[in-house]
Amino acid sequence: MKVSLSIAVFMLSSCFLKAQENFPLPVGEGKEQVATGKFKPTWESLSQYKVPDWFRNAKFGIWAHWGPQCQPEQGDWYARGMYEEGSDYYKWHVQHYGHPSKVGFKDVIHDWKAQNWNPEELVKLYKRAGAQYFVAMANHHDNLDLWDSKYQEWNSVRVGPKKDIINGWSKAAKKQGLPFGLSVHAAHAWMWYETAQGADKSGEFMGIPYDGKLTKAAGKGTWWEGLDPQGLYAQNHELSNGKGWNWEWQDKSSWPSQAYCENFYDRTMDLINLYNPDLLYFDDTALPLYPVSDAGLKIAAHYYNHNMMTHNNKLEAVLFGKILSDKQKECMVWDVERGAPDKPQEKAWQTCTCIGDWHYNRKVYDENRYKSAASVIRALVDIVSKNGNLLLNIPVRGDGTIDDKEIVVLEGIAAWMDINKESIFDTRPWKLYGEGPAVDQSNPINSQGFNEGKIQYSAKDIRYNQKGNVLYATVMGKPTENILLKSLAKKEGTGKIKKIELLGSKEKISWKQEADSLVIIQPKSIPNDIAIVFKIAMK
Repeated sequence: MKVSLSIAVFMLSSCFLKAQENFPLPVGEGKEQVATGKFKPTWESLSQYKVPDWFRNAKFGIWAHWGPQCQPEQGDWYARGMYEEGSDYYKWHVQHYGHPSKVGFKDVIHDWKAQNWNPEELVKLYKRAGAQYFVAMANHHDNLDLWDSKYQEWNSVRVGPKKDIINGWSKAAKKQGLPFGLSVHAAHAWMWYETAQGADKSGEFMGIPYDGKLTKAAGKGTWWEGLDPQGLYAQNHELSNGKGWNWEWQDKSSWPSQAYCENFYDRTMDLINLYNPDLLYFDDTALPLYPVSDAGLKIAAHYYNHNMMTHNNKLEAVLFGKILSDKQKECMVWDVERGAPDKPQEKAWQTCTCIGDWHYNRKVYDENRYKSAASVIRALVDIVSKNGNLLLNIPVRGDGTIDDKEIVVLEGIAAWMDINKESIFDTRPWKLYGEGPAVDQSNPINSQGFNEGKIQYSAKDIRYNQKGNVLYATVMGKPTENILLKSLAKKEGTGKIKKIELLGSKEKISWKQEADSLVIIQPKSIPNDIAIVFKIAMK
């Protein structure tokens, strides 16, 4: 009988949940020690975690998913795609930089200067748009650390912009009084960069290796003299099954080396110790390098213990992971990429998404393909009604600025927040998250998420949340008739209504609670076209 790959991965994961100490590639603690405290590097111990109230109250954060892959302005995964012969990335790279056997991603890093980056100005703008926390990318699959990294010589202080990017973001967030988060993606470089080992299969450069297998010795007389390219590309190994990129660590042939696991562990521990982030986002199933290594479990335990040591023995940290089991959701916050569950969740969770590509893409700008402020706000309202938060990436150009169309989106979000933010921040889910046509539509999550944009909202869609004795009913559009709220019908026994107001309006709202619905008479003046909020005071 054949067992599918996904089932095999699940069985492997389940095995390690039961026998957590038996990892094929356990990391030592020779350089960076796990802080002692309440949490141990086991799922059982991590299940003591409680989501801090500040995060549940915050609801909305902004993310700078910014690094050297933004320099070409060609969008996501450039550092992998530029080594795929015939791809759009490859063609663009050959035209603008040269052939990847001569000019590789290391040279794109060298070209990245971040010359116009003003973190204080950007974070101030994000706060103006309503962000209650800010997250910066610390490294991506391209493996460049964006701080003065003790364990990665390929870092933004030594190469590229020659700036401590994370230090700049951290100071800016602190000045604005925003909780500061870091996202870590580098655990995947081992497989993700394998295209850099290749060579063209035809044409002038046929058979000439790309620069992914270069050694330190080859750098003599170059700008990168003294640096080891394998510290960046991590390609001193055979291809994983000859199949290339996989999200999971599926079998022994794709597993990273012991040294690779140790290095990732040390780098991430160093990052936590330097910046003490309020939020830590891992772009991994459960935890990085899991289930082949205990590195992720040790990092998680250290992160929680370290956070408690710096917060008077109170845990205020938020740790994110993807594709979590129910047991793992007790240990950390579930992150859903570019999507949302179609039902409310008992535990706090987060959507991460972007108004364009994760890395800056000039085509998205040229073709006017950014999400609108209306799209962002409606997504936020739906997410909050289901007990979630929204982390929104605003792509940053290589020079460190955002473009005029992105500013328009942020200004639209800010304008809506100016009037309606009380219906978002510090709220909790009501007994029902919503009603209307979209509620009845199934929209299951695919893997990490990836189900956004499939549901279209109208003024007949309502989302609820509450704060004390106040219920907020948000209409997901501009109503053209009376608003009927079936969930507040007399027969539902939800309690008596004292008063109804429309946020952003001084107009007296007329309403009547009937047996089968609460009828709100269509207001004469509608404050905005995105989503209007009725503030319902309950007796």
